[in-house]
Amino acid sequence: MVNEITSPLQIRDYRIFWLSRFSFSLASAGMATIMAYQLYDVARDDYQMGIGEAAFQLGIFGLVQFIPMMLLSPIAGVVADRFERRMVAICATLLELIVCASLALATWNDVVTLPLLFSLGVLHGATRVFIGPALGAIVPNIIPANLLPKAIAMNTLAWQIPAIAGPALAGLMFAHRPESPYALGVLLLFVSCFGLGSIRKILPPPANRDVHPFRLIAEGFRFVSSERFLLGCVSLDLFAVLLGGATALLPVYARDILHVGPEGLGQMRAAPAVGAALVGFWLSWKPITRNVGSKMLWGVVVFGAATMVFGLSRWLPLSIGALFVLGAGDMVSVYIRNSLVQLNTPDSMRGRVQSIFGLAVSASNELGEMQSGLFAAMLGATGAVVFGGGAAIVITGLWAWIFPELRNARTFAPQFRHEEKAA
Repeated sequence: MVNEITSPLQIRDYRIFWLSRFSFSLASAGMATIMAYQLYDVARDDYQMGIGEAAFQLGIFGLVQFIPMMLLSPIAGVVADRFERRMVAICATLLELIVCASLALATWNDVVTLPLLFSLGVLHGATRVFIGPALGAIVPNIIPANLLPKAIAMNTLAWQIPAIAGPALAGLMFAHRPESPYALGVLLLFVSCFGLGSIRKILPPPANRDVHPFRLIAEGFRFVSSERFLLGCVSLDLFAVLLGGATALLPVYARDILHVGPEGLGQMRAAPAVGAALVGFWLSWKPITRNVGSKMLWGVVVFGAATMVFGLSRWLPLSIGALFVLGAGDMVSVYIRNSLVQLNTPDSMRGRVQSIFGLAVSASNELGEMQSGLFAAMLGATGAVVFGGGAAIVITGLWAWIFPELRNARTFAPQFRHEEKAA
């Protein structure tokens, strides 16, 4: 019967899982966009900060979201490997719902302040640290292994499509009624909770209840650090995107450089996801099967070059086009890295490995926002973005030299022998 299934969407539990992840991502993407815009707006208007100082606040906002990721990621991986993963995901979604409802009430009553946004940013980061490993570890339990590459591409669409629609929709809604994006987010997060609770298949029981949590954490880090190929994949994303991230400064470009307001911000936030989603649709139909390592590296180079073009642009259509290409290049790299990590990790360790991978991704995003804000204060927004894009290209070349395993990988076949380490 399994052999007759050719698409993950033929499996009921996967369809429900995909819808749940889509709903969560749509709510989270819209919320993140408006939080950043509100923070920059409040800093400029209510606190009378200059452009550089307000941009630095955006960097601090990225940092406060990363701190819970840094502190809780090892714990989140152990939780995903010791407890029922659906319940972990549901609890994290409920926390995100509380954050979203708080923002809706504060915006409705016009009491949004920097301390409030920073505090809720911490809770938002805590939500993401637990939702990532739990959701990432569920999929291999509900679909056959032969469909996993297609499922990974479709999973990416479940957060890339919302990354397109979420910021654009939230920007339009915010311009007309500021609290409405958060109200929609509350509804979507409720749908996500209900969907996760509706998955029928009983997931494998945890196999690590008798092992001390500290030992489980150590095993996860030891597994990743001892495999050069996996270490190269994780660290490439960490350093290249950390230096090359431009999204933290999009509110600066929207308000003070391109002068396009929240509507333009929504379009720019959506543009990378449009490029990524189109590539994701292609990969779900025709997955990459050859020369995966070199294509992953070239994807990061394209990401860096497009970042530099965006930084220099003063014309909205060109800026959106550069962000579109940026997202397409990043999608190729993300798809290959995620496939390699999922296909080469034992199920008993998948939550911990996903948490480490998620920590690297979060570090590249949130610390990248901190780096962008700091460099914007010193070099200006344009200088910070252009420098970051060039640095991402340099990092890619350096990693191709340090980790020849990356450029030499031909297929998704296992690049390391996890069976021996899992024994």
